[in-house]
Amino acid sequence: MKITRRHVLATISAITVLVTSAMAQAADTVRIGLPTKTYWPTTIAETAVRQKLFEKEGIKAELTIYRGGAETFEAMAAGAADVILDATSLVSAGRKKGVNSKVLANAAMGYYGWQLMTLSKSTLGVNDLKGKKVAITSAGSGSDLLALWTQQDKKIEFTRVPVGGGGLVPNLLAGNVDAAVVYSPLSFQISKSGEARTILDFSKEVPPNLAAGWIALDKYVQDKPQLVQKTLNALYGALMFMRANKDASVKLITELYEIPAEIAALEYENTIMKLETDGSMDGPKITEQLQLALDMAKAGGMKDLGPAAEIISTQFKPVPTKF
Repeated sequence: MKITRRHVLATISAITVLVTSAMAQAADTVRIGLPTKTYWPTTIAETAVRQKLFEKEGIKAELTIYRGGAETFEAMAAGAADVILDATSLVSAGRKKGVNSKVLANAAMGYYGWQLMTLSKSTLGVNDLKGKKVAITSAGSGSDLLALWTQQDKKIEFTRVPVGGGGLVPNLLAGNVDAAVVYSPLSFQISKSGEARTILDFSKEVPPNLAAGWIALDKYVQDKPQLVQKTLNALYGALMFMRANKDASVKLITELYEIPAEIAALEYENTIMKLETDGSMDGPKITEQLQLALDMAKAGGMKDLGPAAEIISTQFKPVPTKF
């Protein structure tokens, strides 16, 4: 067969279409970083995927679960994740180290379901933890922040042992640590089973503050603002879906984390229903609540934290995707 100029041009045109299509597809994919598996941000992101809310926004989402908040933040800093859910204090600490990111949307005004726990057979109280070992997910994570806050608030010193999100409960139950900072629904599960007991309920003891938010690097926001907006729309659409569909949400939590339905229901009522539905970062109240989070981190020992105004982005307001 004789190859003509027409054939060459047609081939080049076809290749161009394929390459352009692939590039567009890549540009419309957001990589979402989640701090650990059995945790509400994962539930929300999974709901968005299963309800096809990202698809309704015309984008794709790739979910990656890490071992803790610090590892999640590092992944974003390294360019391995685009939008993450994390402790807001990490954003301030990161900027002082050259990792320029901002809090795009308010996710939680407290540490719902987070508890400091010991084995049920243990006689230890909070003040008895001096010199003991307390499990956290990772250094710089939300669990680490709460452990540091406990030390400062109770005027005690203990050893913080990073074991990853999946290692908190196994290490506590095995007796490898004396206590653990446990998030829900795991905290609800081991309390209900009688394996562990709560000696400090962070949701009640820690003053309300902007504890967690959806975060992205400044450069990513600058380069892909529409993709960021669509991502937030889908995530907050997922939260609204969960709030409107209790039975389906409890079932999903049960299946995702292989826990009893009654524990999933506790997670739904005590965590999911308390999350922020608006997400807006605009207004003096938000700045005040974020500053409280940073002040808490400073009190716990985190250093070189700038003011809240440095890490707030008011560029986005989530418009929940309709389900």
